[in-house]
This record gives sequence, C-alpha cells and structure tokens, in this order.
Amino acid sequence: MQKITSSTELKNTIQLLEEEQSLKGKLLKEQVLITYESLKPANLLKSTLKDLSSSPYLIENVVGSVVGIATGYASKRLVVGASAGIIKKLFGTVLQFGITNLVARHPDAIKSVGHYIIQQIFRKKDKDPESRDK
Repeated sequence: MQKITSSTELKNTIQLLEEEQSLKGKLLKEQVLITYESLKPANLLKSTLKDLSSSPYLIENVVGSVVGIATGYASKRLVVGASAGIIKKLFGTVLQFGITNLVARHPDAIKSVGHYIIQQIFRKKDKDPESRDK
C-alpha cells in the first residue's frame, strides 16, 4: 500500500475501504442465508436422498445386502421350517447368517452363477425342439 500524503487521498482510501467492507458484508449475509437454507432438516434430507440415488455403488451395495438378507431368511425357513427344536433353530440361524454374508459380500459371483444356470436351462429348451424335428 502507498503512503497517504494528503487528506483527499485519505478520504478516497477510506471510501474505497468502506465500499469493500459493504460488499463483503453483503456477500457474507448471502452466504449465511444459503447455509441456513441448506441446514434445514427438509433440505438436508432432500440432498441426502439425492446423493444416495445418484451413487450407483451405494445402490448396488444396498441391493446386495437386501438380497443377502432375503436369501438367508429363505434358506433358514426352508431348512428349519415353521416349528423346530432349539438345536435346529440354532443351526438355521447360523445357516442364515452364513448365507446372508456370502450373498452380500459376493453379489457379482452370485449373479454370474445365476446367469450361467439360466443359460443352461434355456440352452436345453432350445436343443429339445431341434432334436424332435430330426
């Protein structure tokens, strides 16, 4: 900054600094209002849901976990049934936990096996009509 030698320069410098302070004050107020709006619970929820829906990895993880839990529960129901003894229920719970973790941790491998099985089923159906025609 230059040395101020006259009272006119001093007044001009003071006026410039006051204008700068006023502009920065307005910007600060605008930023406070923006921050206030973004911290409202409805806006927080909206932005969180928007982030969740735009994240493909999170959606895949949630779907994998849900499928794992459902598969584990179904396997327990198939093995244990509606009424069973305490040992059988304990075994069913351990089985459910194991299958849930397996499916949730390896969804890609489960998908690959599922695709392979579906291909094999439809391949056999395709071959049967050909063999009948010959």
